[in-house]
Amino acid sequence: MRDPFKIDYETCISFSGGRTSAYMLWRVLEANGGLPDHAKVLFANTGKEDEATLHFVDQCAKNWDVNIAWLEYKSDAPKYRLVNFQTASRNGEPFEALIKKKNYLPNMVARFCTAELKVLTIDRYLKTFGWDDYATMVGIRADEPRRVAKMRGNKDIKLTPLADDGITEADVWSFWDKQSFDLELPKVSGASNCDLCFLKGAGIVMGLIAQKPDRAIWWARMEEEVGARFRSDRPSYAEMMKYSKDQQSLFTDETIPCFCGD
Repeated sequence: MRDPFKIDYETCISFSGGRTSAYMLWRVLEANGGLPDHAKVLFANTGKEDEATLHFVDQCAKNWDVNIAWLEYKSDAPKYRLVNFQTASRNGEPFEALIKKKNYLPNMVARFCTAELKVLTIDRYLKTFGWDDYATMVGIRADEPRRVAKMRGNKDIKLTPLADDGITEADVWSFWDKQSFDLELPKVSGASNCDLCFLKGAGIVMGLIAQKPDRAIWWARMEEEVGARFRSDRPSYAEMMKYSKDQQSLFTDETIPCFCGD
């Protein structure tokens, strides 16, 4: 049986900044004796990742001696910029630039943030190397069947080596329990690296706001400036800031996975 982590052609390793995609990267490095010349590891920063996520990406690069290109969306040509741990945006600047360009908020119907901030930003960068026909390796596990089916039904080539190898969340967490470094964020199923992503359940969002109220300021400001909500089926981010301390348990809506996941 062919090793699903073995790379034989031009491949983009999409590193979200979470434990799962980092474990996928480690398996690629192990299977190939390092990073092959025809592979690139890319981390697309939205500016709304937790500082711990940025630190984790930097630590993976340093501890595993692998080059990870950090990209951010830009509203003007070439519509991306290269950054690093020191220069990466930390106050939602790429995400805000996209919202201002579109003049409306991403929402449950038009989830353009993932496509623009990550998928297309990565694609524009790879095209500068003449990569027009390449595979994308994504960190989706065997215990995420809906995400696997969606990726495999995509017209573009999407590789899901973790799913192919039967890797589950428990396997990923077990791996990190044995490492000398880890992502300094709680282990939460279905996590997204965008701090208060509107696809997260409201109970999770309010729990995160209760831990660190400053997280909600940017989201509330975007809703106020645009005059709309990321989600119309629940309170605004400003309202959730008020509710977070004593009404978290009232909200039980499910977190919806996306490309920005763990």
